[in-house]
Parts: sequence; C-alpha cells; structure tokens
Amino acid sequence: FDSLPPERYRETVSTILVWIQQSETKLSMPQVAVAEYEIMEQRLRELKALQSSLQEQEKGLNYLSTTVEDVSRKAPAEVSQKYRSEMEVILGRWKKLSAQLAEHCQKLEERMTKLQRFQNDTKTLKKWMAEVDVFLKEEWPALGDSEALEKQLDQC
Repeated sequence: FDSLPPERYRETVSTILVWIQQSETKLSMPQVAVAEYEIMEQRLRELKALQSSLQEQEKGLNYLSTTVEDVSRKAPAEVSQKYRSEMEVILGRWKKLSAQLAEHCQKLEERMTKLQRFQNDTKTLKKWMAEVDVFLKEEWPALGDSEALEKQLDQC
C-alpha cells in the first residue's frame, strides 16, 4: 500500500478529467461567423478565462506527475505502468486542449483585427460616398463660366 498514490491523487485525477471534459466541450461548440465586434470580444474574454483556468489547473497536473513518479519508484512494474498510462492520456488531452485554446484565441484576435479594419474602411468609404453624392447634386456652372468649370474639374 505504501507504493500506491494517496487519495488526493484520485480526487485530483477526477477534478482534472472533469475540467478537461468541460473545456473540450466549450471549445468544440461550433464557431459561427460573427460580424459584431462586441460578440467577438465576449467570446475572446471567455477563451482568455479558460486559459487562466488552464493555468490554475496546472498545479494539479504537476502534482499528478510528481505522484506518478513517486509511485513508479516504489510500486511493482504493472502498477507503475497503469499509473504512467493514465498520466499519458491526461497529458495528451491537456496538451491538445492547450494548443486548441491558443489557436482559437489567435484566430479570433486576427478576425477581430480584420473586422475592425473592414469597419473603419467601410466608414471611410461611406463618408467619401456622401461627399461625392453632395458634389454630384451640385448645380453645374453655366457654359460660359470657364473659371467655375475649371474649379469643378479640379474637384472631380
């Protein structure tokens, strides 16, 4: 029994596996195309909160790794292998989740930048179109007024 991990190990495994499952579920939600910056900001805040939570859970993961190493030194080979295999599965899911989370954040930030640029360009274009509309609705100068015609030509 000295070679088996303490009860805290099982509790930590359970906690981390539940957290990983919940996080995987959050990340697997279908991504919809969003053209509203505020919604994108909200989603980014959620992803950043998940990243913070990931960092908080890392203490438990480190505890599991240390405990598995201790068990490996004390326990028979088959018991040791059981715990190592369990740890490999957890670490694999952890790394995959961490990479997906970083990728989602990066892609969302890039899309937010593009949307912001597009919105700014659209605003500039609308302003220009309004100015052109005003210009086109102006009264044309009389045919003999070369100075007014030249001024309007410069504006064009």
